[in-house]
Amino acid sequence: MKYLNKAVASVLVKENEDLEEIKTALECLIPLDLEKEKIPVKRQTAKGFEDKKIVILKIELEKARHTNTLIKDLLNKLTKGQKALLLDQAESRLDNHQHFFIRLDKEKLLKEGRYEITDKGNCFHIKLHIAAFPSKRQEALKVIEKLLKEQRER
Repeated sequence: MKYLNKAVASVLVKENEDLEEIKTALECLIPLDLEKEKIPVKRQTAKGFEDKKIVILKIELEKARHTNTLIKDLLNKLTKGQKALLLDQAESRLDNHQHFFIRLDKEKLLKEGRYEITDKGNCFHIKLHIAAFPSKRQEALKVIEKLLKEQRER
């Protein structure tokens, strides 16, 4: 079953952070050989508070086999409690365009290699465009519920 139309993983890198370490962690979120699959890590520069330079790293997946691999791997790395939290918060994590948002704690991922859901801003962002037909919020919530309930048992 196709769950996602598109997935985007991104992270903000501040001036005082190790760009290569964070880029490697972002690439590790995607369980694919990015070079072989010809999936680039896009890089943008922006200005943050007090005109400090921020680098935005982003990986976009559009092929079904890529997005399915990502979501299965991501959910396998979350604890049952984390999956239950996503299910409980599904309503607030889904926007009106069928985008489901997940944030992973940047510090815990970098230091401990642990995937932990967070609401804080210092995180890896994952934006999932839910494949729902008809393309309505309620249908997208059903897809999310099915996906999380299937994976919650694991």
